[in-house]
Amino acid sequence: MKTLYIYILGILTFGIPQGTFALTPYTPNSEGEKQPATHANVPATAAAAATAERTATAGEATAEKPIAGGGTADQRTATAGREATAGAAALSEERKEPEPTPGGGPKKSDANIIGHVTDRHTGEHLGYINIVLKGTTIGTLTDATGHYFLKNLPEGRFTVEANAVGYKTESREVTLKKGTTVEINFEIAEDLIALDGVVVSANRNETTRRMAPTLVNVMDTRTFETTNASCLAQGLNFQPGVRVENNCQNCGFQQVRINGLDGPYTQILIDSRPICSALSGVYGLEQIPANMIERVEVMRGGGSALFGSSAIAGTINIITKEPLRNSGQVAHTLTGVGGTDNWENNTTLNVSMVTDDQKAGLYVFAQNKERTAHDHDGDGFTELPKLDNQTLGFRSYLKTSPYTKLTLEYHHLQEFRRGGDQLDRPAHEAEIAEQTEHGINTGGVKFDWNAPNEKHRLSVYASMQHIHRDSYYGGGQDPNAYGTTKDLTWVAGTQYNYRFDHCLFLPAEFTGGVEYSRDDLRDNMWGYGRQTEQDIHISSAFFQNEWKNRQWGFLVGGRLDKHNLMDHVIFSPRANLRFNPTENMNFRASYSFGFRAPQAFDEDLHIANVGGTVSMIQLAEDLTEEKSQSLSLSADLYRQWGPWQGNLLVEGFFTTLSDVFALRELGTVDGVLMNERYNESGARVYGLTVEGKLAWRDKVRLQAGLTLQEAEYKEARNWSDDESLGAEKRMFRTPHAYGYFTLASQLTEHLSLSLSGTYTGSMLVEHRAGFIDRDRTERTRDFVELNLKAGHDFHFSKNVTVEVNAGVQNLLNAYQKDFDQGNLRDSGYMYGPSTPRSVFAGVKISY
Repeated sequence: MKTLYIYILGILTFGIPQGTFALTPYTPNSEGEKQPATHANVPATAAAAATAERTATAGEATAEKPIAGGGTADQRTATAGREATAGAAALSEERKEPEPTPGGGPKKSDANIIGHVTDRHTGEHLGYINIVLKGTTIGTLTDATGHYFLKNLPEGRFTVEANAVGYKTESREVTLKKGTTVEINFEIAEDLIALDGVVVSANRNETTRRMAPTLVNVMDTRTFETTNASCLAQGLNFQPGVRVENNCQNCGFQQVRINGLDGPYTQILIDSRPICSALSGVYGLEQIPANMIERVEVMRGGGSALFGSSAIAGTINIITKEPLRNSGQVAHTLTGVGGTDNWENNTTLNVSMVTDDQKAGLYVFAQNKERTAHDHDGDGFTELPKLDNQTLGFRSYLKTSPYTKLTLEYHHLQEFRRGGDQLDRPAHEAEIAEQTEHGINTGGVKFDWNAPNEKHRLSVYASMQHIHRDSYYGGGQDPNAYGTTKDLTWVAGTQYNYRFDHCLFLPAEFTGGVEYSRDDLRDNMWGYGRQTEQDIHISSAFFQNEWKNRQWGFLVGGRLDKHNLMDHVIFSPRANLRFNPTENMNFRASYSFGFRAPQAFDEDLHIANVGGTVSMIQLAEDLTEEKSQSLSLSADLYRQWGPWQGNLLVEGFFTTLSDVFALRELGTVDGVLMNERYNESGARVYGLTVEGKLAWRDKVRLQAGLTLQEAEYKEARNWSDDESLGAEKRMFRTPHAYGYFTLASQLTEHLSLSLSGTYTGSMLVEHRAGFIDRDRTERTRDFVELNLKAGHDFHFSKNVTVEVNAGVQNLLNAYQKDFDQGNLRDSGYMYGPSTPRSVFAGVKISY
């Protein structure tokens, strides 16, 4: 690993080794220096060279150019969501592969496309814009001067697309012929509210947010940068209907709540694969570094018809970064947690390498994060644990033909965390200690095939995650609280898509597939004699059909799951309706059925271990799956007036749960407290989410969201043995109101300023006896957390930028003031913002 770090650092320092990866062809200038190849110096046909000379002039933005050999380029512009319109039939003409040579390789067709991309507002040429030939794996980026060159393309009728984060997608239709070079230029407009942002969580296929059958919120890298978020957990707070909370003073366990439901009701996916098990979900939100994330897609409400069990509250899909061009970045941030006595150091490294023909790419990411423990109230016991975390991984692709692509992703995480007291001594010599050492290996492989006529698509995939955890959860200097846990989760499947030019009443797309997943867990606390073995395997099939055009979308689908702990097949139906009366008005109605399967292993068991009680869980004989039905109605409105862009989203949601899981004590057997998981009557969650976005060019971006909700059980339940407390219908840790905002401004060309914050309303929390005399139900106060960040860019050359930034997190120091103290404290009595006021400073070097 050390050798790889040195190699990557060498790339950042001395550049990409020649002869391996290169972004564009290079030619020497008059002084003998290498410069990006423009159209005037790209080796091509004589016609291409002549055309290139005309297009290389800065500021030229031609909507229509003559095509060498006759004809004109189509003037029409279209977003990525228009592939299902009436023009789709024309795009289905048979496409010709280059004829093979006697030696076995493809013969060069000399069918080429050249052009440039400019900003519609400023007229300036735009570098590093994606140019793709839709329906194939062929693509490139514009060079630093805003020009591009695609050569030796297949013959036939295609759509050429230009897209980039922060810009609206533009498309042109083109007919490619052997020996002919076509010039296609693009003028693209800013899209600062992500109208045309690509999502995959809505229907397991790439589509734009505006054309998606169900509502999907997208968080991209700009949100992580604006809020100074170093990991997934910190960034998720800035999404509507989503709240991340810290639930343990000792170990720092965090969970995400969507629409008020706690962590186990949310399914976390990595590149659309459900490989995050119950074990990895405990600390996983903090273990996923921001620099490996391309975007995060959040779909609220039941999604079982798409991705399987445990998606009752919603789905969080983490899309990892793919290499786009040769680039590198190294950054370091130093944070004083709660002042200057406790520090967090976070170092990240990213390297992207792409071959000159764009057929292979490699993206490497690394993070090292170290944090000293923080004792906020000075009682000798931590509120934030000591953390030592290292992540190293990569994502790569190989385009094996114009219509096939192989993608490989892998990352390794090593983490040590320790909370409690006496952190400099062995865990069993402390009054309270929660200590874990994780080794996590996660990876996946996927093969994609597209038919030349764009009617068929096939994906075959497999992903896995292996966890080895050594732990100590104990108190009172207990020598028996050591344990080890091993968990192997894997999933394999295939997905097929067929596009109908016309099916009954509209163009349509069918999606179907099969999937098999398995989770083998072995938890052994040998000192207590407690061993838990859990083997879960699920066989699944999913199918759906989506009829759509620009105005209407109808989706009907379902999923069949056979869970080994259930004696029957579970069917999860789904239906969605989308209506776009105009291009900038979206109305949606969605219904979905979800389920959550039972399991004997529960991470909450470690809380009982710390309290000195050895606990195990068994499943009731008549236990059945927990079921949900979700309904949502939404209006998504867009508006552009001059340089301003705006978006207003209003969504109403209702989820009802039946056969809710609950635990009851059965008594003590051989010194072990036995608990039984059984089904209670149910619960309901309903409310309203409002989100607004406003942007003025690339100078100011404002985004804010507010959720109003009710979350309650259908029948009141007791959480304590203290009968004086009475039963409670309200779900704990679910405020009636919560929200967020982010404001990013580019004050000058080099100076940026951002302000962000979250609001958490009053809520009920459990407070267990220990430090206090008896159990209590507490009502918390409201919290407003504000964060401030300023950054300045220094451009030392055309390709090297250094950013210096500084700021304050939790500016108002809105932090809990009534923590329990001492070795009898209730470590779960924790609420509000996860950290006190903290000052940070950082530097980032980009190449």
